[in-house]
Amino acid sequence: MNIDILLGLQWGDEGKGKIVDAISPDYDIIARFQGGPNAGHSLEFNNVKHVLHLIPSGIFHPEKLNIIGNGVVIDPAVFKKEIEHLGPSVDELIKRLIISARANLILPGHRILDAAYEYTKGNSKIGSTLKGIGPAYTDKVARNGLRAGEILRKDFIDLYNVHMKNHLSILKNYDFRFDIKEYEEGWFEGIEMMKKFKIINTEYLVNELTGKGKKLLAEGAQGTMLDVDFGSYPFVTSSNTISAGACTGLGISPKRIGEVFGIFKAYCTRVGSGPFPTELNDQTGTMLRDLGHEFGSTTGRPRRCGWLDLPALKYAIMINGVTQLFITKSDVMSGFPLIKVCTSYLSEGKECLEIPFNNSPVEPVYKEMPGWKENICGIREYRKLPETLKKYIKFIEEKTGVPVTMVSVGPDREETIFRR
Repeated sequence: MNIDILLGLQWGDEGKGKIVDAISPDYDIIARFQGGPNAGHSLEFNNVKHVLHLIPSGIFHPEKLNIIGNGVVIDPAVFKKEIEHLGPSVDELIKRLIISARANLILPGHRILDAAYEYTKGNSKIGSTLKGIGPAYTDKVARNGLRAGEILRKDFIDLYNVHMKNHLSILKNYDFRFDIKEYEEGWFEGIEMMKKFKIINTEYLVNELTGKGKKLLAEGAQGTMLDVDFGSYPFVTSSNTISAGACTGLGISPKRIGEVFGIFKAYCTRVGSGPFPTELNDQTGTMLRDLGHEFGSTTGRPRRCGWLDLPALKYAIMINGVTQLFITKSDVMSGFPLIKVCTSYLSEGKECLEIPFNNSPVEPVYKEMPGWKENICGIREYRKLPETLKKYIKFIEEKTGVPVTMVSVGPDREETIFRR
């Protein structure tokens, strides 16, 4: 039971990068298990902000092993840029990072297809990040994908050309203009960068090391409400963002899982299209966006903001088997005299607690609570937090039945309060 999972319980952007970085000292291995460069995990230390897209958030700890698991889809061009901008030398990073040979590649054709599909949807756009994630997972499931281990083959370019030919044949059906060279820019250079790193069957390594007592933290991307099966389909990502995805995305048995850490913001945000019952299209929503700097780490798009949604949070806790809750961005809500929490929904005039599978509109039922005015960024002990914030946290614990064991009071790794 020395494998723990950390994942988001909302629509992504909960602060997973910061928390993984903060608790990495407790682990030997940090492994990403799904998603791709559509993720933007932000972490901050020494007054410097870092945004990771593919690489696990434990990479800044020299003594830790980081793994990009088989469930991840990799864009080589993004990988190369990320490696070059991390800070440590490539030679140093080679010692810290291993890539699964089974991880699928995002080809330039996947990015073109992603853009073409979204363009032709018109007003029905899903809100794709246009990173090629969906088409890459589509090819994977259709058994047409190229995997990281295949870049070591002598005939890799021939394989690539076959796949690009297939993608171009599909694109003939769409009225979408594109420049292949623009999409291929940096991609082959990225392949050469990937070749410098160890590319192996990481499932063997993961099970061998954890079998010897090493501790592993599985790092999720996006959030539960974007899960391809249990999120607000079709306004979701293309992978399983839930705890079960860690098993298939790393090659580990469910019986090996210990803690499941669920991260959620003190309020809610969402990027892109899709239902968002507690969304605030008013001055309060704008204040939350501005104070929380709610703009996508990957796309830069402004995030939609709203009050905390307890039915959605409880649903995510149930699906994931969450054992501990981590609350983030409580500092952003400092200064709000009154805050609201959605405790149930009204659907066709009837109160309900379930999230409709077909995204039918619901009206949130709110409970009002007093806010907190104090600046809490400098606080490092739970007992010193404002009483109103502690009551807010206690209310969440009572309604979910899960303890809140960590409170983030700012973006820096040091601005974290643990209650364990």
